[in-house]
Amino acid sequence: MKWQRIKGIISKEFTRMTKDPALIFLIIIFPVLLTIAFGFSFGAIGATEDTTYKIAVINEDVNGDYSEWADYFIGNLSSHEILVVQTELSQDDAEDQLQEGQLSGLVVIPEGFGVSIYSYWLNPLNGSTWVNSSLSLQLDQGSMVVKDLIPPVIQQALTETIYGPETSSIKNPVSIGVPNLVEVEKNTTFDYFAPGLFAFATIFLIMTIAEGLAKEKEQGMMKRIYLTPTKSNEIMTGLTISNMTAAMAQTIVVFIMALIVGYSPEITFGNLFVGFIASLIFSLTCVGFGLITGVLSKNSGMATGMSFIFIMPMMFLGTFVSLGEPTIANRLMPSFYVTETFKALFLRNANPFSSIVWGNIGILSGISTFVFLLGVLAFKRFSRT
Repeated sequence: MKWQRIKGIISKEFTRMTKDPALIFLIIIFPVLLTIAFGFSFGAIGATEDTTYKIAVINEDVNGDYSEWADYFIGNLSSHEILVVQTELSQDDAEDQLQEGQLSGLVVIPEGFGVSIYSYWLNPLNGSTWVNSSLSLQLDQGSMVVKDLIPPVIQQALTETIYGPETSSIKNPVSIGVPNLVEVEKNTTFDYFAPGLFAFATIFLIMTIAEGLAKEKEQGMMKRIYLTPTKSNEIMTGLTISNMTAAMAQTIVVFIMALIVGYSPEITFGNLFVGFIASLIFSLTCVGFGLITGVLSKNSGMATGMSFIFIMPMMFLGTFVSLGEPTIANRLMPSFYVTETFKALFLRNANPFSSIVWGNIGILSGISTFVFLLGVLAFKRFSRT
């Protein structure tokens, strides 16, 4: 291989990228707009207040015996900063607001609530003498988080009501660490989505590479290149270097924009270095899929459509779009491993040289190498036709 020829291919690719408005949009403008849009949508921009959830409490034990227990319970609920408690609504109005999404939850304190607690304290060791009652709880079914977040808070308030605020100080052979000794960082939803943005932007290299190759075949550019002494491996090296450079530029642009709109990870040289290594390795996957798509497409329009065969699964199964526990389908996506790497580094503050981080990078490297080699084989076999 001669570096002069490789340099010519790199120069040709950069010229194509910078002179095509559509490519400039996909490589630079689209990642910037995407990051800003997510920043506005998920609380990184203008999010000066802590997230709270509004719930209504209906007290049906207001006139019952020992009704002060219900008041004590409502006070304990209100003491939790995450909850905004409303007690002035009727049950019908509260249910209507719950269905309309104006409330996150509805708690109904039943008649006999105070009697139940009082009966417990009369004889705490004999459950047969207790007067049992049950709180009614309804939650907003349109929210993904309230069903996991609100019930534990209500349970804690109920425990504090029955046993007192010093429940955790009762002597036991097993104890739980004091929460106020643990430093907790409050993250916005954007902080959880941001790691997936780095992979999401790079994925579109598949389309730009595929379109570029297909267009050059249409225009006869590839035939003219093969009339020169330039070899296939020199073309491949030039394409790879130029597109990996573009991928790194995208990652840097997205990272800077994420910081501007409110992303606040703990940045060190180590996690930045390892994160960008993961991004570079992932770009090899995109180059491979782009080569496969480009050489199999008869024209640029076909290349655009075919590229989404690879883009869509990686986007929906491997970036921020994925929710919940990872499935087998998630783990088949190379984008999943670069997203998990960025999550570990910037969300969980993992050691950049830990086995978890490099385990993800190792799997990503294996997949990327395999896909890239398939792309190279496809390019060598079909690019001359």
